[in-house]
Amino acid sequence: MTGYYDYVLGLIPAALIGVTAFLNLVGLSLTAALPGGALVAGGVMAHAMFVRSPVTDSVGGGTRVRPGRLVGRSGERSTDRTAGRSRSGRASD
Repeated sequence: MTGYYDYVLGLIPAALIGVTAFLNLVGLSLTAALPGGALVAGGVMAHAMFVRSPVTDSVGGGTRVRPGRLVGRSGERSTDRTAGRSRSGRASD
């Protein structure tokens, strides 16, 4: 099943090439049309990074940064699920 970020990854080059080609066909030179396409592609990336931020999932008192890692609140020990060790290198309880 495709999600929002799958569409974003496809839309970035489509926006860059499509908007540039459209502006070029309308009559702008390629050197004038390319920044327009880049602005639209940059807007898509900014929307994906700042409006629909990918790092907002709260799991078990910590914030999920990437699969297998938990970053806890201050004073808590965060563990690496894949290795079974704490950040200090000692085996987890």
